[in-house]
Amino acid sequence: MKVSVLQGPGSLLVEDRPVPSPGIGEVLVRILSVGVCGSDTHYFQHGRIGSFVVERPLVLGHEPAGEIVELGAGVTDRHVGQRVSLEPGVPNPLSPQSLAGCYNLDPEVRFFATPPVDGVFSEYAAHPAAFCHPVPDSVSDDAAALLEPLSVALAARAAGRVGVGSRVLVAGAGPIGLLVSKVAQLAGAEVTLTDMRGERLTIAGQYGAQSTFTADDAPPIGPEYHVFIDATGAEPAVLAGLQRLAPRGRAVLVGMGADTIALPVPLVQNRELTITGTFRYANTWPTAISLAARGLIDLDGLVTSHHGLDDVEGALLAGNRPGALKAVVTP
Repeated sequence: MKVSVLQGPGSLLVEDRPVPSPGIGEVLVRILSVGVCGSDTHYFQHGRIGSFVVERPLVLGHEPAGEIVELGAGVTDRHVGQRVSLEPGVPNPLSPQSLAGCYNLDPEVRFFATPPVDGVFSEYAAHPAAFCHPVPDSVSDDAAALLEPLSVALAARAAGRVGVGSRVLVAGAGPIGLLVSKVAQLAGAEVTLTDMRGERLTIAGQYGAQSTFTADDAPPIGPEYHVFIDATGAEPAVLAGLQRLAPRGRAVLVGMGADTIALPVPLVQNRELTITGTFRYANTWPTAISLAARGLIDLDGLVTSHHGLDDVEGALLAGNRPGALKAVVTP
């Protein structure tokens, strides 16, 4: 099979590798669509994200969907020809975190495209059947792949305890911010979406935002939001969002950017703010599939370009183009 391999920062090579054989409890999936994430681009450009360092050739890509072509031993609840969305993180099922239901926090989790685990910019992948979620025909291959970023948004909504009547500020109008805005609106919230780039806000209304603003046209800062969700990772956006939280407001940090932020301690103390992070997701795929299948969230509308395995670099850099949202690799 063909595989796109990151050799080092800025260097990709398409290689031939053996098609993997599914092990016990696994299925072999022909990969049909893989969404490109900002983390893929970061690894490509810098070779690391925080403590995760690329020390040997690595296959990127962790937002895959495909079709089952072979069953491993013991698999009885999947079938050949079934279309699936692959949940990329496989935990130790007996770890304390897994047993508590938060398997995403298992320190032994093996996650696609997180060193040293290869991702799925490839023609095939073997994966545990339990983490290959069947999708109905009403969900396209691209949408099935983008159930992964939708899961990130669902985890952020849950962390912020967003519900009916919540006033929510979302920073960042990229794919994650737009999906956070939509799931918050579906939960009954009133959503404001902000971004540095005004053109990114042009489709905000399609994804649930009742109002928008950029840094240049920001309203006066005041404590008016119950929940602030940051999808940028940028320190100025985080600090501005904290300042707009009402007393006992909740901040959820989703975006990965600055390693450290100068925390305004008096603000946090005086308003009794709660600040939390999210690390991926757990138990989100059933909800994500239901939302996509019922047409409540337009995942296909996020896709702005398609690329083959011979143009993974173009996919990784596509986000720099005006109007770009989500690039998809189609092996």
